[in-house]
Amino acid sequence: MKIALTIAFIIVAVVLAILVLSQEGKENGFTGSFTGSVDTYWGKNKKHSREAKIQKATAFFGALFIIIAAILSSKWLNK
Repeated sequence: MKIALTIAFIIVAVVLAILVLSQEGKENGFTGSFTGSVDTYWGKNKKHSREAKIQKATAFFGALFIIIAAILSSKWLNK
């Protein structure tokens, strides 16, 4: 069981790294508020965009990463 969890942990870590690196930066947030470009079509419909899906997947795999790490480090598994 420990070997299977370790393999799953490595796979989740690689997927998480890819998801984090594929996200767009937030550099236009500060300057966009001064130019008034915040209320665009993409700003209003962000929950349906590709970026929103990547953020949800990142949150899911981040939580899975923490759960698997906790299980692997627990005393219950290391008996």
